[in-house]
Amino acid sequence: MSRSKKPPRSFFLKGTVTVARELLGMHLVHVAADGARHRGRIVETEAYQGPQDLAAHSARGRTPRTEAMFGPPGHAYVYLVYGMWNCLNVVTARVGRPHAVLLRALEPIGAPGARTWGPGLLCQALGIGRELNGEDLLGNTLWLERPPARTPRVRIARATRIGVDYAGDWARRPWRFYDLDSAYVSTAPAPMRAYRGRVGK
Repeated sequence: MSRSKKPPRSFFLKGTVTVARELLGMHLVHVAADGARHRGRIVETEAYQGPQDLAAHSARGRTPRTEAMFGPPGHAYVYLVYGMWNCLNVVTARVGRPHAVLLRALEPIGAPGARTWGPGLLCQALGIGRELNGEDLLGNTLWLERPPARTPRVRIARATRIGVDYAGDWARRPWRFYDLDSAYVSTAPAPMRAYRGRVGK
């Protein structure tokens, strides 16, 4: 794979909210231990800007769990929720500044009907586990790449983040971005969900 398809390291320092928007339409690729290559198009993201952002894990301080968030930009922060779901974040600020973008949904490429419309489901579908916590997203195991040339521009919508009501005023920040035309967004309306159900059979 040509390295030119991967964004430069500087991309991850453009500002977390900007990165969250610009990740939409990019491809996430994972090469599993058995050599299988899994790929999806990013269709939903959420920006987190700790430690001030009370919705961010880093608001609770620097811990072994959140260490990757404080590390270099362009690396993965993978954590476990509810004792069963792994979630993937992209670290998006300089070392010591714990900002990250959660990948909430992917549109599968090459695996029609794969369940990828949620942060835990997309990690399950692509085989992403906590062994990839801290992985360089410009490496050869888990990486991001720009979509092919002449790909239609994503129609982007924004909304508040999901499941962070405990964060007070921070919960009202419109830092969730999604592809208006994708049936794989986690909050897709009923007609789109029906379509997604058909392609999954």
